[in-house]
Amino acid sequence: MRFGGTTAVGGVSFEVQRGELFAIIGPNGAGKTSIFNCLSGVYRPQEGTVRFLGEDLLGTKPDAVAGRGVARMFQNIELFDNLTVLDNLMLGRHQHLPYGVFSGLVYGGKAKRIELENRRIVEDIIDFLEIEAFRKFPVGMLPYGVKKRVELGRALAMEPKLLLLDEPVAGMNVEETEDMARFILDIRAELDLAMIMVEHDMGLVMDLADRVLVVDFGKPIALGTPDVVQNDPEVIRAYLGEGDTGPSLEQDAAEAEAVAAEELGR
Repeated sequence: MRFGGTTAVGGVSFEVQRGELFAIIGPNGAGKTSIFNCLSGVYRPQEGTVRFLGEDLLGTKPDAVAGRGVARMFQNIELFDNLTVLDNLMLGRHQHLPYGVFSGLVYGGKAKRIELENRRIVEDIIDFLEIEAFRKFPVGMLPYGVKKRVELGRALAMEPKLLLLDEPVAGMNVEETEDMARFILDIRAELDLAMIMVEHDMGLVMDLADRVLVVDFGKPIALGTPDVVQNDPEVIRAYLGEGDTGPSLEQDAAEAEAVAAEELGR
């Protein structure tokens, strides 16, 4: 994926299996969100392919990608503040509501029956994410951590086969982060989804991910299990940075690399 003369993503290749939590990490500006935008149809790469369940998605519009079973939780909360939690989650069911505009306006018969069935599904998600107390609150009134759960719930309401988690714990405190980690584990255990997560919280990534892809300047530098990746010298250098330390600072550089490796493992 190129922007003018800049290659935002180049040479990145990976597969994700059902039930797997696959993480993508890297320093700021490494191309992580660009990869997500390519997967979800927001960007169209100039080269390469994006295949999902055997079907090439390259050039498919974002709404059509979502219709094929790819849902995304956004880094920056993209909810409707003036709508309730319940209504925001119902928006995730739009592709499962087969009636037309006229039937929706009349709201009777088939349209009413289908909407009630979909509301029951949404209520199950509300219970799953433990946000029952907020179900009728406008989203704009809710704490940040609860909003992130609603964002996750809307993605789950789509009944996806692949869930893209774009920095799910960004801006959260320790307690909120632990709660989100628990919900992600529950999703993997109970829903058997394929999940791809972009996240800066290395402790969360190393604790939850089955495999980790590390990118730097748009290129992959490591791929493997958390134990392998966090000890990879290229990964440590990418996070540490390479300065002109000079011979007299070799020991300090080695100590700094050890600190970086420990930080990756937390």
